[in-house]
Amino acid sequence: MVRIRFHGRGGQGIKTASRILGTAFFRAGFEVQDAPVYGAERRGAPMFACVRAAREPIRERGLIAHPDLVVVADETLAGIPAANVLLGLDAHAALLIRSSTDAETWRSRLAIAGPVVVLPAREGMQQAELPLIGASCAGAAARLTGVIAREQLESALREALGEHDEAVVARNLEHTLGAFDALAGAEGCVREGERASAAQYARPEWIDLPFEPARVSAPDIFAGATSVEVRTGLWRTLRPQIDYERCNRCSWVCSTLCPDSAIRVRPNGAPEIDYDHCKGCMICVAVCPPHAIVATPEREAQEQAS
Repeated sequence: MVRIRFHGRGGQGIKTASRILGTAFFRAGFEVQDAPVYGAERRGAPMFACVRAAREPIRERGLIAHPDLVVVADETLAGIPAANVLLGLDAHAALLIRSSTDAETWRSRLAIAGPVVVLPAREGMQQAELPLIGASCAGAAARLTGVIAREQLESALREALGEHDEAVVARNLEHTLGAFDALAGAEGCVREGERASAAQYARPEWIDLPFEPARVSAPDIFAGATSVEVRTGLWRTLRPQIDYERCNRCSWVCSTLCPDSAIRVRPNGAPEIDYDHCKGCMICVAVCPPHAIVATPEREAQEQAS
């Protein structure tokens, strides 16, 4: 069985990537599972998807703890422990990461013993291109498995995106097949993992907690506004930036429509973005009447600030 885990952010097409790859496996004659895992978060939140493929019925369920291939669509997730990018990654498993940094640097950074393959990232991607990231990762992953033909991948993508017009399908095909072709030298580096055996099952270790009075065991949150401690700005891939020379000070528009109340208003009426909690949904960019708010790739914005 081949077990593949995709990691990315909301809005990058990770759910679609798992569907494309799963369908391509099915067209290649495999039994398949594919399922995304995410909460109620919006664009920019870390999420992942799982794909299993086997020549026989699949009886495993749940998350993939021991993958054969981990696909990282957004390299910034590698530095976020809660994203669990490295979960179960051992010498057997391969890592495919979309990045402008070479494979040996990533091997050193993450102390990885298994194969590391880099899918070159396109610099300066616009917001409208973000969903194409998942499609390109699906194409790259299909090539690494060595069992999916180019025609099967194209057919799977057309099926997954059948509800969209031909222009959208064509752009996705360009990225998907381009990634498939670009990684020809790494074809077949993903090896099937062993079948899970009931004999290897280990019972979980239980910790008995003594009963406590409600006054002792009650939640520790005794006041509101505690969510301010959650720095959701780490999810952001695009940063909204305000050009104050063009700003009309109509801050009631952007500050009211910001879904996370991450835009405060200065005494002079000018809006100010709280980057600790801005997730980068770009709603403010879309609704700004004078177009004074622009979207800048997060890495580029950080380089400008430093």
